[in-house]
Amino acid sequence: MGKREEEEIIRIAKKMDKMAQKKNGSGALELLKELRSVPMTLELLQSTRIGMSVNAIRKQSTDEEVTSLAKSLIKSWKKLLDEPASGDKSSDDKRKDTAPVSPSQGSPEPKEESSSSNSSSKSEHADVSTNSLINTFPRAPGTADSIRIKCREMLSNALQAGDDYIAIGADCDELGAQIEECIFQEFKNTDMKYKNRVRSRISNLKDMKNPNLRRTVLCGSVTPERMAKMTAEEMASDELKEMRKNLTKEAVRDHQMATTGGTQTDLFTCGKCKGKCCTYTQVQTRSADEPMTTFVFCNQCGNRWKFC
Repeated sequence: MGKREEEEIIRIAKKMDKMAQKKNGSGALELLKELRSVPMTLELLQSTRIGMSVNAIRKQSTDEEVTSLAKSLIKSWKKLLDEPASGDKSSDDKRKDTAPVSPSQGSPEPKEESSSSNSSSKSEHADVSTNSLINTFPRAPGTADSIRIKCREMLSNALQAGDDYIAIGADCDELGAQIEECIFQEFKNTDMKYKNRVRSRISNLKDMKNPNLRRTVLCGSVTPERMAKMTAEEMASDELKEMRKNLTKEAVRDHQMATTGGTQTDLFTCGKCKGKCCTYTQVQTRSADEPMTTFVFCNQCGNRWKFC
């Protein structure tokens, strides 16, 4: 992997990320054409994460030529995942050509045997390279159960919902199989509990508003075993977690107001019914040196508001 090519791709990726943030695709076509001329490798895709930048431009742009070229690049890069050891082919061939031949190897038969041995070695190297991100976990055993096979396929498709797996270089089929295997080992059958657990994983992995979950699984930060057992709260997006946190705070304040009962007053006017029969409660919602927050409740229409 050339240092110059990597720096060039990173430069293009930064420009594309800025364009995507500003939702301005002006100049994207020229950048994509530059990328087309760069000899891409799997190592470059993983180190630069250019696939994510190109996909972001594809989604933002309304120019058909830009989207078409972006799709073409992503499609060609996907093929690199199926050929992880292609870059070592020339070196393997070179070693075969320069290998010393003993006098007893004059006939063609031993040469063919040596060639098949090298081919076998090369195949094993390809398998190791393909699964380099998940080789710390045992490979999922095969299954003949049609329900389990379908669940594995759906989990694999969910992991491929975005183009992150291209830049990361993850084996989505194997990851999906490992997640399904962990779920099956927990329930020991494919009943409704098993299916609901699989559905919840698929739904959360495919959620475009929660890409971080999918990325952490693809990168290995969240293991297949962990992913198989995560609760809905743990899988939720940061936005949803913040919303739940705010709702919890609101519920706590309502509970505090209900237990204290409040103080009746006519100093406040309801914004809905314009009545003055109200009850107010003060709660310390901020730091101790800040003033207390006043919550007002209209006894006539039930309207509740916060008075600052």
